[in-house]
Amino acid sequence: MTESDEIMNLYKTLIQSDQYTFPSKGKVKISEKHGVYIVYSPTDKVLHVGNTPSGKKGLNQRLYNHVTRTSSFSRVYLKPQNISLRNGYKYRVIEISSPRKRALLEALTAGLLCPAHIGTGEKKKK
Repeated sequence: MTESDEIMNLYKTLIQSDQYTFPSKGKVKISEKHGVYIVYSPTDKVLHVGNTPSGKKGLNQRLYNHVTRTSSFSRVYLKPQNISLRNGYKYRVIEISSPRKRALLEALTAGLLCPAHIGTGEKKKK
């Protein structure tokens, strides 16, 4: 199997995986492993695709960063629209140990799903 085929298979697994609702309070408890995730609105609109480039608590930590508005996704997209992920927002995850495969899967997933927010690194004009 080629690397491209493997990443496409991981994408199919991710989008068919169980969908979870962010907790109304407390921490996110899904996995301390690294991986890729998709954040959805209550109406299943794709808002964000991300991965876990670092962090000891893996997916739990990254998703909790979004819930507590300490991530760039939260600051740039959620906060200006007064969105709280604790109000019925959902996510899917897949555990992937390889940093390269996480990066490739994140890129493919974002490209195919066209999330409402995609971090481009560009600074907002004031």
